[in-house]
Amino acid sequence: MLYRKTQFPSPRIVALAFALFVAPTLTLAQHGGGGGGINASHPGAGGGRPSGVSEKDDLKDFHRILALQATADQRAAFVKIAQSLQEAADQLQAFRESLPKAPASSALSERATAVNQALEKARAGNQKFLASFSPAQESGLKDLTKKLAKADSDLDKQARNFDQAAHAAKPESEQLADAAALEKTLASFQAEHLSLGKEMSILLPTNGQELVFNLPRVIDTIKAAGQTISIPVSGVVSHTSSGISSGAPAANVHNPLSLSLTADLDDLQQNIVAVLRSQLPRTPRCGERLEVQQATLTPLVPASLVAANVHYERWVCPVGQNAMEVFDGDAEIEIKLTPSVDPKSGLVLASELGRVAANGSLRDALRTGDLGVAFRDQVAAALLTALQKTADLNTILPPAARQSAVLQKVEFQTSGPNQLTLVLEGQLQLSEEQIAQSQAQLKQQQSAQAPSAP
Repeated sequence: MLYRKTQFPSPRIVALAFALFVAPTLTLAQHGGGGGGINASHPGAGGGRPSGVSEKDDLKDFHRILALQATADQRAAFVKIAQSLQEAADQLQAFRESLPKAPASSALSERATAVNQALEKARAGNQKFLASFSPAQESGLKDLTKKLAKADSDLDKQARNFDQAAHAAKPESEQLADAAALEKTLASFQAEHLSLGKEMSILLPTNGQELVFNLPRVIDTIKAAGQTISIPVSGVVSHTSSGISSGAPAANVHNPLSLSLTADLDDLQQNIVAVLRSQLPRTPRCGERLEVQQATLTPLVPASLVAANVHYERWVCPVGQNAMEVFDGDAEIEIKLTPSVDPKSGLVLASELGRVAANGSLRDALRTGDLGVAFRDQVAAALLTALQKTADLNTILPPAARQSAVLQKVEFQTSGPNQLTLVLEGQLQLSEEQIAQSQAQLKQQQSAQAPSAP
């Protein structure tokens, strides 16, 4: 097997991803207006500030975010409330499923009691949660807490109706109607609860990780043979530990964040022939000519496989005569591409020449000669050029987050039959001020990009 690692020097792959916060980010320790603020010495660093947003506006949003951040105790209380609400929803669903089977059973009455107990626990926890607000939180979250209070009142009323219907053994149709009404009211309360948590930078646990954030979807594009090829990139940022050490100022403590990005390579697969042709050297007038006629790019997890049908010609140019073709032939070539991370160069592709189907001397030239080595390296370089933007994501990072991201792992994966993706994983360290500053910058960007109302 011929083997070679092709490197592409990427500009500070560190910029791997933390476009962080379609919803606001990590729950931070709350502290007043906070110090630090925006780095005024680099007002346009990286992507710069959106048009029409002043540095004063940036600082205002930054300090507001810090003031509304939930404390660790508030975050824990919020999660417990959400768990109680989900328990009530699960018990209510079980009640509705059991009702047609035994409309007057003691088990059904017990389920109704369990629903109300879970609701009472959630509502009591919510009152304590709201009572823990600082003056800044009370003022800044006033509109949201009013909506939550209205939802709480509706939930209390509907829960009483449901409880009376369940324990009075009313007709099945009435109990089902009350259960459906309670389910709808409960869903409204959960939505208001989550909206409040979002504004306080609280997100709920997912898959054993403390917090998970959806990253804004960004579409990278490349040009190949006059075609525009799109590579959508999305992902998550998860907070797996607090990163807070006792005695250190919260604003200066850096939080360890796990990064996971996924690049959808479907469009690249559909246009792989154009990509390869655009990167291969021009056919010389005299000498060897190799042209890609057909090609496919498929998953071979954790690698990928390029299978190409090529046409080969050898031309000579005798002195004083026109160029003459002295040999031609067709071949099928497979090249395995395995991505990895080089500490210095960033994303690299290791290329291996696999199966070669051809006749005679052409087969030998491709399997063991310079012709096969050159083609293998050209294919790897073409794919690496196409993938380089997925490992350099300055375009989706707010300026405050472009500091400590490190790419640690990369591999090809599949999202369906022959559907190829590139998954990148890494780590990011940000202080609370940098996280809050990133939030403010992203919100301003989203606001600036939002279409105007008619």
